[in-house]
Parts: sequence; structure tokens; C-alpha cells
Amino acid sequence: MSLILAIESSCDEMSIAILKDKRELLCNVVASQIDTHRLFGGVVPEIASRMHVECVSTVLKTALQQANINMADIDAIAVTKGPGLVGSLHVGMQAAKTLALAYHKPLIGVHHIAGHIYANELVEDIKYPCLCLVVSGGHSELVYMKSEFSFEVIGQTLDDAIGEAYDKVGRVLHLPYPGGPVIDKMAAEGNHAYHLPLPLNDDSYNFSFSGLKSAVINLCHNASQRGEDIVPIDLACSFQEVALEVLVSKTIKAAKDYNVNEIIVAGGVSANKGLRQKLSQESPIKVLFPPMSYCTDNAAMIASAGRIMYEHQRFSPLDLSVKPSYDLEEESVDE
Repeated sequence: MSLILAIESSCDEMSIAILKDKRELLCNVVASQIDTHRLFGGVVPEIASRMHVECVSTVLKTALQQANINMADIDAIAVTKGPGLVGSLHVGMQAAKTLALAYHKPLIGVHHIAGHIYANELVEDIKYPCLCLVVSGGHSELVYMKSEFSFEVIGQTLDDAIGEAYDKVGRVLHLPYPGGPVIDKMAAEGNHAYHLPLPLNDDSYNFSFSGLKSAVINLCHNASQRGEDIVPIDLACSFQEVALEVLVSKTIKAAKDYNVNEIIVAGGVSANKGLRQKLSQESPIKVLFPPMSYCTDNAAMIASAGRIMYEHQRFSPLDLSVKPSYDLEEESVDE
């Protein structure tokens, strides 16, 4: 039995969760700042970290109350150590270190992407070997996992991540931040009426979305120069279909090449309904998506990854530092 308290503060959500054993989630409190950052059209790092400082104590108190336990019951403190915004990460890390030191609990530094991946195990056991498609605002990667907590990055974006591309296209269409969910909804109502290039349509497992983003910007600019109107829902549909075509085709190719038992999807863009539908329909291999509530940043996913690290006794020293770019492969548990 294990009781893991986890803290996630890598971007603009402060979240604390308490996980009992493998799937009994006693609480998952999330304090979101999205309404504040929407005013600026994106996350402002300084504001994010300051707001984390203001609410971390309240979030912790609420989590313990919801779980109906006290700190003495906790077996270990898990915390996101990176990647993420340095200022935001520091707030969660200092809170975790303080709790670990004050209550004599082991500290577990968790890689943010490992957390996203193991959000899936809050639903059902992952069947290895598997392939994980990581899609979020900062990451677009294909990760081969031959066994539990074994990470081999076989493909990644060469420039913009898919979520970043969604948000930039959203700005071009004058949509509220974040643009991704809005474009997903608009795409379902529109038609694929605009020709856009398939980005990095090759035999590699890598992605590139900068060119697609630029194509959308140029299309809108040229239409404006000619005095033509763009149909927003049709452009949203065209953009999403092209972006998803590359994501899905490369994921399925890699899954076949590596002969995996299942495909799992992780990260904020895993909430995209278009992606869920297309990958589920076209993949001959079983696809596992996390529940919608665990797609965006949350501490439940950090607790899930932290539980596995606890079982493997992968503890961190109290001088653990946050870092914006930890290497996922180095987090692998040696067999």
C-alpha cells in the first residue's frame, strides 16, 4: 500500500493530489489561472509564479480536507521537477521540500511528461511494449516504452509543438486563449476548404508544425490583401485535418514498426476530440486515452508516476533542483 501526495505547478495550474495505491484518487485539487492569462493571450510566467505562491497553502489545505487525512499518513511527496516554467516549478518544489523536511517523508522528483504518460494508468494497466504519443503546448513526441517506466524518444517536433501551433493559429483567427479547444470545436462545424501543406510528410517519426502555422498566416494575409473574407470554421477544419493527418499517420507507422501492444496518448492535446476520433478509427492497434479531466496539467498524473517511482525506491535528495528541460530518457528505471 502507498499514499502519495503530489504537487504539480509547471505552468499556470497549481494542483495537489493524494493517491492511494494504484487508482484510488482521494483528491485532485486544481487551482487554474486561465481566466487571468486569457487577458494577455497566453501565459505570463511572472504572473503564474506569483499566483502559485498566493494559493499553494490553500490548495494543500483543501486537498488534505477532501482526502480526510493528515500529513502523518502520507508515505512520500512527489513533485514536478521539470520541464516547465522555472518560476512556477520553484513554487511547487519549495512546497514539496518543506513538507518532506518537516514531516520526514521521502521526496520524489517527477518528470512532467512521465506524469502525463502515467495519467493513463489511472484508468487501466498499460500493456507493454507500447507507444506513447505526447501532444501538448510544449511537446510533440513519440515515446517507445518496452516496459514500465522505460522511455525511448523515437520522434519529436523539430520546431513548434502541436499545442503551440494551435494557439498561434487561434491568434491569427482572433480566437480567445487557449485557441486549441476553440479550433477543435470549430473544425467539427466547418469543411476542409483550404489547401494547406502536410508538414514534414516523410518516413521519419519527427514532426514539424512551424511551416503549417506559417501557411495559415500567409493564407490569411494574402486573402486580406485581396479583400477576400476567410471562413473561420473552414480554416479551422482545414488546419486541424492536416495537422492530425501527420500526427496520426506517423503514430500508427511507428506503432507498427515497433510492434507494440497498444498506443497511449498523453498531454493537453489528448483532449482534442478530432484527434481522439481519428486515431481511434484509423489505428489497427488499441488506443488508450486519459480521461478528459487528466489531460491538462494536474497533480493526479504526477501522483501516478510518483507511485511507480516510490515502488522502485527512486527518491530524490532535498537539494533537487528544478530544470526547464529534463531528459525523459534519463528517467527510465533500469531493468
